[in-house]
Amino acid sequence: MNDHPLRILIVDDESPARRRLRDLLDDCASALPLTVVGEAGNGREALDLLGNVSADLMLVDIHMPDMDGLELAHHALKLGQPPAIIFTTAYDQHALAAFDVNAIDYLLKPVRVQRLLTALHKVPQLKPLEASKLEKLPANARRFLSVTERSRVLLVPVEEVIYLKAELKYITIRTTQRQYLLEESLTKLEEEYGDRFVRIHRNCLIARAYIRGFERRPGPDGEPRWEVLLRDVPESLPVSRRQQHVVRELGRG
Repeated sequence: MNDHPLRILIVDDESPARRRLRDLLDDCASALPLTVVGEAGNGREALDLLGNVSADLMLVDIHMPDMDGLELAHHALKLGQPPAIIFTTAYDQHALAAFDVNAIDYLLKPVRVQRLLTALHKVPQLKPLEASKLEKLPANARRFLSVTERSRVLLVPVEEVIYLKAELKYITIRTTQRQYLLEESLTKLEEEYGDRFVRIHRNCLIARAYIRGFERRPGPDGEPRWEVLLRDVPESLPVSRRQQHVVRELGRG
């Protein structure tokens, strides 16, 4: 970052807030070389922009529709060169205690020019946020899962996921359209989306909304076993002996 101005992406769903940040950054420009490379109204727009422009820093509002700032931070980690992130927020001081404990930088709204300038001067020393730190912040379940393909981050809406199946070091995400490969923990995904998915096997979570029914079929050893019939795709998935109770519980529903 020493050979070019600090490249900043502003992410906020309110245009007056974005405009104020631009004005404040203009005020900071005399003390620190910087340029605003773009603006986005939510996390999805920001990720789209980052596919085409490079940014050293994102100023990110926490509360935004469609994809909030904390979820954006999770997905941005999968970029080839993730930008540093400073959150802007109207959170009260009690809620911000988790940010302080985890050494995550933030600016309290309304943002003041001197506080902003102080934060900008720290950017060269900031590292991309670690997933372990983000997981300790108060957050809602992500609305999207993100995968990397051809150096781009693709978003998969969680509501479109039929099942998540662990295979070797990857998890296969199945939608009606295609499959994706994800590098995450199946156990952590179960904790995050326990209301949406049910475990039918040690290596498989299936979306309750996509369960069409259950059928008894011969297994590879010739013994009959329960399989889950799926909506919208021709596949069926085996239920392990340990998870047989799922057939009884969901079958009653």
